[in-house]
Amino acid sequence: FRSSRRSNGPEHTMSSTTANGGDQDVERAVAQEQKAVVLAPTAKKPRIDCIDGCRFALVFPIIVGHFVKFGTENKVLLKLLTQEFVFVGGFFIISGYVSGYVATNVGERDYDRKKLANPELFFWQKVMSYYQLHFLVSTLFSPMFVMVDRWMNNPWKTTVFHGLLNYSLSQAWFPSEAEIWNPPTWFLSALSFVNFTLPTMILPQVAALSKDGLRKLMLGLGALSIVQKVSYSQAWQFYCRGEYICRTSSPHLWNATRFHPFWALVEVTMGIAAAREVMLDTPEENGSRWKVHPLLLYVAAHASVALRITKFNLNDALIRSTLFVPLYLKFLQAMHRDCLSSSPTLMTRFFGSSLMTRLGALAFPMFILHGPIGQLLYKKAVANRVFGRVMPMKFFPVYLGIVMLASHVVNEGFVKNKKVQRLSAWLSQFLADRTTGMLRDQGDKLPSMQQKTLSFEGVVASKVGK
Repeated sequence: FRSSRRSNGPEHTMSSTTANGGDQDVERAVAQEQKAVVLAPTAKKPRIDCIDGCRFALVFPIIVGHFVKFGTENKVLLKLLTQEFVFVGGFFIISGYVSGYVATNVGERDYDRKKLANPELFFWQKVMSYYQLHFLVSTLFSPMFVMVDRWMNNPWKTTVFHGLLNYSLSQAWFPSEAEIWNPPTWFLSALSFVNFTLPTMILPQVAALSKDGLRKLMLGLGALSIVQKVSYSQAWQFYCRGEYICRTSSPHLWNATRFHPFWALVEVTMGIAAAREVMLDTPEENGSRWKVHPLLLYVAAHASVALRITKFNLNDALIRSTLFVPLYLKFLQAMHRDCLSSSPTLMTRFFGSSLMTRLGALAFPMFILHGPIGQLLYKKAVANRVFGRVMPMKFFPVYLGIVMLASHVVNEGFVKNKKVQRLSAWLSQFLADRTTGMLRDQGDKLPSMQQKTLSFEGVVASKVGK
């Protein structure tokens, strides 16, 4: 209805009818048509379970990569499995893809007005969806984190600073401190900045784009990301034998490349644009489009890390921006379209199965817990004092089992706990009420005192002018 009125023009309809003396009938018809549109039930978006299943396939190689050097000495495996930075890009893309799907309208170049009506509430709800678990794990393991700081002879002011960065989720902004305490939580720090920009700066603007605009946006952001990674590579080196033996000579530059929230925003926005492109598909396009099997794109994306064992052993940053991210975007789009079809492929059904959905629900707890558990078992300063030694290589599968078991317990007992969910909802609303206007232009809703001040100033200026 909205697009047809925009194309035909209500003024044209009314002017032709008014010439015949029927303007009241037209106004009545338009009012009834608008009422019908308002009362028409909104089509419910189908849940895309296959996206949830992809989370486990991303988090597992990240967990393995962080501590695999304690599980094998095979150089080929170490080269392949220590590229966790590449797979983190998939999480940012999925975060954007889901946000774009949930907060914008299918078949329309518009966003969900109800979901983004209160942008401050939208932001705090996003943060509280992960902050509760982050706070719990940080507090439970804080004695270990503090003692490690002390054993490294850091002054107390440094330890307090680390605690402030950790609990405020601001460590990603500091290249020298991005991996403090629980290193993987830099992801949450960067994601918090992204969530701050989504409800007013990103989602409404991306939702208004046509398919042509969305493709250009993805291409432009992808090129921007590649230029930055080439810049980093030129300052260090384009090829990497494996991070486990090839440490960067400029760690702060590397940290700014992989941790900076701006680059997270770029990849999340690309995920939103990819989702929007699928959401604007028409039945005619779906019927005529040549479909690429999701499995081919999935294998191609994950196979990009195998370049490290060839003569094209590019560093992680280049592999992620030039190969993995573009291919993974195409994979998500192909699987999204496939799951909406009448006969989804086996690949799509597998990722949407109850098994992969349950494993996908463990992805976030696994991401948060694997770091502290790994430090307890493998960090020399901790493991030697607690167990008298670092765990042997044959213990590595046990470590992975401990992480999965602990994640299951935390997911069932804490993340899904109704009291925790109610507390998260209450905190979100509490913080939104006290930050009203933080993400909105409220120039036309000035406080009464400010209005009185402006009114008084206007009177004074008028008197002086006279």
